[in-house]
Amino acid sequence: MTHTEQIAQHFRQVHTGGNWTSVNLQAVLSDVTLEQATRKIGDLNTIAVLTYHVNYYVDTVLKVLQGGPLMGNDKQSFLLPPLETEAEWRALADKAIRDAELFASAIERLPAEKLFEDFTDAKYGNYYRNLHGIIEHTHYHLGQMVILKKVIGLMDNFKARFD
Repeated sequence: MTHTEQIAQHFRQVHTGGNWTSVNLQAVLSDVTLEQATRKIGDLNTIAVLTYHVNYYVDTVLKVLQGGPLMGNDKQSFLLPPLETEAEWRALADKAIRDAELFASAIERLPAEKLFEDFTDAKYGNYYRNLHGIIEHTHYHLGQMVILKKVIGLMDNFKARFD
């Protein structure tokens, strides 16, 4: 397996399963409802916002892997448009998984020598650093989603006991 194939596999696994943490985005989001995804707890991000945020960076870097310019903005990465319906929420979650496969496939096509070239500009480091950064970023926010999902479940169970 080449380095790019290994990185692609690692990226794919955090999205659809098979990584050594046994947690993946697809499984975590599979049973989250719109109400749960958009439930605000204090000043924490919602599951929906975190899903959008993770996918924002995948989309941004995917465009670079496809030959386009780097065009992203940290502030915009949290600006999820309002979700009104269950279908809109499912579309967002499904898009994250579809885009992850496009991203993994683009990594697989990346020539190995490209890994240690500057990622659009020397200030961003090389491709290797950025591809692994996307994986680490996804794991980080996936952990937040798992905790939010558990807290929401506890809150719902507590509320149900007293209704």
